[in-house]
Amino acid sequence: MSNIFSEHKGFWTRERKRSLYLGLLLVILSLFIQVNVGHYSSRRALSANPVGDLFLDNLPVINLDFIITQGVLLVWAVSIFLLILKPRNLLLGIKAIALFIIFRAFFVSLTHLGIYPRQIPVDAASIGSGLYNLATFQGNYFFSGHTGFPFLMALVFYDSKLLRRFFFAATFVLGLSVLLAHVHYSIDVFAAPFITYGVFVIATKLFPRDYALIAPRKAGPEPVV
Repeated sequence: MSNIFSEHKGFWTRERKRSLYLGLLLVILSLFIQVNVGHYSSRRALSANPVGDLFLDNLPVINLDFIITQGVLLVWAVSIFLLILKPRNLLLGIKAIALFIIFRAFFVSLTHLGIYPRQIPVDAASIGSGLYNLATFQGNYFFSGHTGFPFLMALVFYDSKLLRRFFFAATFVLGLSVLLAHVHYSIDVFAAPFITYGVFVIATKLFPRDYALIAPRKAGPEPVV
């Protein structure tokens, strides 16, 4: 067990602990915002009209509930586990996640589209659907969290080739799944990586000391934080 948490030894200075507490506070704030905006957007979506979509109008409708629910829960669980194991990635990671949630809530609140007519609804009896529905709401379209979140994790863990490939693969699989199940409009999926990259860059500018812990750098002494 001590080997698993070996990266924590000697890492937690007073300044880094403060950074962690700030990140946790931002995550709590972002979740509060997401839930309230999510309910608001869901109510508006019920009375809004759906719009045509080049991809959805031509793609077959496939029930991929097990990927959309269990798949994304797996990505969430793996992300949390890795962040706990890797404190260098944790400090920037939780702040980037909080900004991602806040920015997505802002975009969701702006435009209200009706539910696409041929959408495959999430099976309430499926494993993990209860936890999934706590953080996901109907009508929360732009931009796709299924696509954006694993892409964000790929950027946070970019220093690891294996993890980077895993999260990029998850981005593709989850993005394709929500399109085939017609639970997102195509613009939600295709715009997600671009917006997510912008959110990540904002996080690196707001928290440069946290980013310095994982940023590619020349050999030399560790930055003073």
